Amino acid sequence: MLPASRYSSKAHRCIRALTAVQAEHGAPQLYTTVKRRTCSSVTAPRITTHYTIHPRDKDPRWEGMEMERFADEADVVIVGGGPAGLSAAIRLKQLANEHQKELRVCLVEKAPQIGAHTLSGACLEPSALTELFPDWKERGAPLNTPVTEDVFNIFTKSHRIPVPILPGLPMQNHGNYLVRLGNFVRWLGEQAEELGVELYPGYAAAEVLFHEDGSVKGVATNDVGIAKDGSPKDVFERGMELHAKVTLFGEGCHGHLAKQLYKQFNLRENCEPQTYAIGLKEMWMIDEKKWKPGRTEHSVGWPLNRHTYGGSFLYHLNEGEPLVSLGFVVGLDYTNPYLSPFKEFQRWKHHPFVAATLEGGQRIAYGARALNEGGFQSIPKLTFPGGLLIGCSPGFMNVPKIKGTHTAMKSGMLAAEAIFPKVTAEEPDSETAGLHVPEYADSLKNSWVWKELHSVRNIRPSFHNPLGLYGGMIYTGIFYWILRGKEPWTLKHRGMDAHQLKPAKECTPIEYPKPDGKISFDLLSSVALSGTNHEGDQPPHLTLKDDSVPVARNLAVYDGPEQRFCPAGVYEYVPMETGDGMRLQINAQNCVHCKTCDIKDPSQNINWVVPEGGGGPAYNGM
Repeated sequence: MLPASRYSSKAHRCIRALTAVQAEHGAPQLYTTVKRRTCSSVTAPRITTHYTIHPRDKDPRWEGMEMERFADEADVVIVGGGPAGLSAAIRLKQLANEHQKELRVCLVEKAPQIGAHTLSGACLEPSALTELFPDWKERGAPLNTPVTEDVFNIFTKSHRIPVPILPGLPMQNHGNYLVRLGNFVRWLGEQAEELGVELYPGYAAAEVLFHEDGSVKGVATNDVGIAKDGSPKDVFERGMELHAKVTLFGEGCHGHLAKQLYKQFNLRENCEPQTYAIGLKEMWMIDEKKWKPGRTEHSVGWPLNRHTYGGSFLYHLNEGEPLVSLGFVVGLDYTNPYLSPFKEFQRWKHHPFVAATLEGGQRIAYGARALNEGGFQSIPKLTFPGGLLIGCSPGFMNVPKIKGTHTAMKSGMLAAEAIFPKVTAEEPDSETAGLHVPEYADSLKNSWVWKELHSVRNIRPSFHNPLGLYGGMIYTGIFYWILRGKEPWTLKHRGMDAHQLKPAKECTPIEYPKPDGKISFDLLSSVALSGTNHEGDQPPHLTLKDDSVPVARNLAVYDGPEQRFCPAGVYEYVPMETGDGMRLQINAQNCVHCKTCDIKDPSQNINWVVPEGGGGPAYNGM
């Protein structure tokens, strides 16, 4: 764990109390049970006990509890210790040092260590890194594998069709590096700490705080010591408040607080709904004779049909041992509720071209996360009184490149440069208590990030055509490779991913082969490799707005798709203890924090909120 640098005395007391409670976390527990396909007509059992659904001020068990929170002041608070948040923090301290200004920058991160919740392919474009640290090689940045070879294929069930990667196409990776992004993020954290950024790993930002004028005041970290039934334990402690002149929200894809801010400030009023994908990843040790450091392999096609957006990657890393990272991405606008992204991933590995690399190897890690795919059309308003959105929280991923780290980092750097003059001014020019910095959005629109996303804006929505995948590839070849995205129109997405599922009766069930335990594996043994752990005796952080909806609608109409789109076995339909129908069981301990359930739930009844800080996956360089 990266130690936090400088705390106020109140913050010290709060952190000691919170750490004492967190130390009670037990070993990881994974749960599964038998499933059936009948629905219940009886009253739904209570599933959700979280205080965001059942307020504590109406619960007699909370009468007389001390609810005061310690508060601490900073110049800037950053939520999220990913590439965007850390780049913003670093750039702020660089500017402070250049101008000889005192500037307190605090960063909170829900993972127990910086980088422990980070997962990506990842093929890193180093442009933003070079701007942030021109001497990154001398500083020892863990970019050990320059790309030496690009391979792109269209898969059929048993064969492959090689596709040439022409100069200028998004999939060309000359000059990029294959990295373990968690290790890179951890290195960024070390650079931030050396510059004096205060890092608070293990503390999840659970609530946005507001001034009386409605501007953002800061955030509060999560309370700890709440029992699974929603009652206070003897060791209950309130989280602490972090107040700032301006707060940067870089939570990553589909952030818990960003969802609240979208509604509070109507930030999505003039953009399309965000659209997403789920990415599943494994790390393998392979036979050294098959190891080709620097080689990238991408594919589209089988096992997905032409109307389901998705594809794969397989990267040969040069980390001193024959290591490969491989993964499968499925667009969450798919329509068949019987589709399982996890099982599609396992099936893909049996393609002869992929299996040849993996045979004789050993799988050593597994994880999953959601990705923003809306691109240019789905970028929301980025600024509001007291705060800004950076990185994958608003969504700056270049979808055809399958890259978002460089754009996320640049957004954080631009945010830092925009807010620095205002937070260091003796008399800030702001009409609200929380500083409003619209200059950030202007800077972003004048940067290479905006130009890059605009040029590829039509590639993802072009797949919504009668030819599906093949029509999209034709469009890309004509309008991107030839015109470089300068066509005078902008295509639209289908709409919210949650609204794309068809009723189960209109779809054909998908029969997946059983895992062989050598190339393909079952779900629970996969989740075990993620190191996922949550305190068992806490309210499930997968909350339901209405506990009756899963059985009455999701199971009845869509055959319970949450039990398939979740990559961690969190959701299961199990028989009622009375024998009368089914109920939804939520195995919150299994959650890898991918947010897919919140995105794809056709009833939009699931609301993912942060669990106690430190819970979740424990990725090691994913």
